[in-house]
Amino acid sequence: MQRRLLFHWQSSALQVASARAAFVSGLLCLAPGCVQGPNYSRPAVVVPSAYRFSGLELRDQRQSVTRDWWIELADKQLDDLVQEALVNNRDLRVAAARVDEFTAILAGTKSQALPQIGYDLNANRARASEEKIPSFVDPLSSSFGALLTASWEIDLWGRIRRETEASRANLLATEEARRGIGITIISSVIGGYVTLLDLDERLRIAQATVDGRRQWVDLFRARLKHGYISDFEMMQAQAEYESAVAAIPGLKQAIATQEDALSVIAGRNPGPIARSQTLAMLPLPTIPGGVPSELLRQRPDILQAEQQLIASNALIGVARALYFPRISLTTIAGFASSALGNLFTGPARTWSFTGDVAGPIYTGGGITSANRQAEARRDQSLAAYEHVIQNAFRDVDDSLAEVRHTNELEQSLDRRVQALQEGVRLVNLRYENGYSDYLDVLDTERGLFNAQLSLTQARGDRFRAVVGLYRALGGDWLTAPVSAHP
Repeated sequence: MQRRLLFHWQSSALQVASARAAFVSGLLCLAPGCVQGPNYSRPAVVVPSAYRFSGLELRDQRQSVTRDWWIELADKQLDDLVQEALVNNRDLRVAAARVDEFTAILAGTKSQALPQIGYDLNANRARASEEKIPSFVDPLSSSFGALLTASWEIDLWGRIRRETEASRANLLATEEARRGIGITIISSVIGGYVTLLDLDERLRIAQATVDGRRQWVDLFRARLKHGYISDFEMMQAQAEYESAVAAIPGLKQAIATQEDALSVIAGRNPGPIARSQTLAMLPLPTIPGGVPSELLRQRPDILQAEQQLIASNALIGVARALYFPRISLTTIAGFASSALGNLFTGPARTWSFTGDVAGPIYTGGGITSANRQAEARRDQSLAAYEHVIQNAFRDVDDSLAEVRHTNELEQSLDRRVQALQEGVRLVNLRYENGYSDYLDVLDTERGLFNAQLSLTQARGDRFRAVVGLYRALGGDWLTAPVSAHP
């Protein structure tokens, strides 16, 4: 009997010692070193030393995009339109609401590491069957209770810390997505406004051409009346006039469509867009420079992809923590009584303290599968991150090439327009003096009309290329660039 008691005492002592050691090791594991899963380190990325089409058009190879850069265009109507879009655009509102959502998710994830405190108030009145109890027992019974509960999960293996890390990264990714949408909206407003001025200029050229050809029609009518020209020449003049007139409805339709598109981007109902400048009056903004590595620090889609990679990496730790037990402490303290008047008296006090350890033994490969899924998602995020970086470099190179080539095209078309303007003057002199046929006049004027339209479009394309370069560089349009956490 003594041996049995001694053995029992020794076993109890060992259990207490083991529990104490587990508790101490658990406290030590609260340090970051016991967090499961790999710590994030930024992947090595091959960054080109320079952009393929960088050249003299870049003002400063190390100067980044400045905030509110469109102010250089000196157009108050455009400024107001941009600000209106930043306030009222529905896509940007959705993005801001998603940031609020992920902020709340992060707060909810953090709360798992804190004690959860609650209360429980209960009252019960019951009547038992008198057939089952003695006659001297009161069949009516009452019970009242007031309890305060507290529970706390001890995050020994870092599951909650990894979930918090993933939630924080998802929040930062959402913020970068919102910034990227803002950049896209501003680029769309400025590009659309430039297109509107481009269409206005084309309409002005078409109307001026119509006015000039109307004068020819009136002149030819008078000459035909007096027999100086043939009906064939009259029909040619009339046909060219109608050809110029036919170009106007399409341009007016394009202007109306562009105004409606800009209105929707600005968050208003479709309608007219005020503008006070012509495309020729709009100054070309100074083109920024930037080394390729700057894209990794300021372009929103790259920062978003890296935060998504950080979140996927942290979720590996969450999956690995599934192998280990979850330890929680639960405390209940309060009062319980059969009479409401005695509920808060000393004898009515009640309490309990419970420690719970729950862990897996056999899951049929479920936890292993969860870990493989987490690692596969991390690999997907890594590939996506690298792909976004490559596309970013391509966007900048494409934009630089477009800026350079549209500039060359505009200069060439400008020289062509000047040559044709002189050609129209000379061919009219030759026609009036009988050295040229009217077909020569029509061909030259037709060429001038088409060249003027092409020149206007090329100027618009050059502005749009600059806007595209600003967007590709991921400039600081809404907030300061947020560097990804290493």
